[in-house]
Amino acid sequence: TEHLSKSSCSQHQLNPRKVQLKHSRVSSTWTKIYISQICFTFYILHMLTSALPLPSPGCDSGFGHALALRLSGRGLHVFAGVLDSEGVGARSLREREPEHITVLHMDVTNLEHIAQAKEHIKAKLGGKGLWGLVNNAGLLLYTVDAELTLTPYFRQLMEVNFLSAVTVTQAFLPQIRRARGRVVNVSSLAGAVPMPLFAAYSSSKAALSSFTGVLRLEMLQWGVHVALIQPSGFRTKIFSGDTSRYKEELLSQTPPEVLEDYGSDYISQLPTSLNTMSQNAEVDLSPVLEAMEHALLSPWPRALYSPGRGAWLMPRLYSLLPNAAFDKVVLRLVNDTCRPTALGKD
Repeated sequence: TEHLSKSSCSQHQLNPRKVQLKHSRVSSTWTKIYISQICFTFYILHMLTSALPLPSPGCDSGFGHALALRLSGRGLHVFAGVLDSEGVGARSLREREPEHITVLHMDVTNLEHIAQAKEHIKAKLGGKGLWGLVNNAGLLLYTVDAELTLTPYFRQLMEVNFLSAVTVTQAFLPQIRRARGRVVNVSSLAGAVPMPLFAAYSSSKAALSSFTGVLRLEMLQWGVHVALIQPSGFRTKIFSGDTSRYKEELLSQTPPEVLEDYGSDYISQLPTSLNTMSQNAEVDLSPVLEAMEHALLSPWPRALYSPGRGAWLMPRLYSLLPNAAFDKVVLRLVNDTCRPTALGKD
């Protein structure tokens, strides 16, 4: 018995060399995993930098202008609404596609303009229905913290980015239903994922995304397809005008105690955040244009399109990651060297 016991123990004695090799392999494996995680994190951050939201204008420039030319090149007749009917964008559309593009002066917040456009299109089409509507107008005034955002800014962005799309859609839906056509609303990644400094813009685009989802369900019984396009960051004209005016309004209308905590230097440097995002944004607009065209013309349009690098990724990270992890990713993307004055003192 003693012999068997000793024999048994000797069989289970650990070989120090094997143990060392085993620990070495485990350590090497974890090192590889750690390095892979670091590389993947940097890859994600690089991808998401170009996925930061940037707003899109109407047919004067950007997505709308390029889409009008793309569809007219397919032989389709396009009614292009522009804010400035005598601007460079409008003249370009008239000169390049005079037979297939009708340029309409249309401030989407002006009910009279919308009514005039509706009557003009009805007269042009006769008894035919309207195949498609693309709500693409967008506005961003200033990138600023929610606490600093003036209430009129919220109202103006909600009016342009959300309520105008509702009004235009309601105006043209009878003709679209007659044709069993399409409605395409261009939202933003900011409408699906909370982004610092984009409180007013994100709120307006989130409202548009929700409206689109409801409308899609309601229009199914009419045979009308409704699609939402949620692009990542593309380089378009992103400001509505001179940002210095908005900066001065913020400095003059912000309550003194709030201005003291944030500081005028912090407010003055906020546009640089968007400039940095714009520099990292995609220049090629074709992914968005392809999504728009597919939503309008495909026999099997999708409910949601997410064109651009990282556009599919951010919403998934938002829904899957713990809040603390997602917060670090997003704050890293918009992190700037300048901090509010009160925090800089800590």
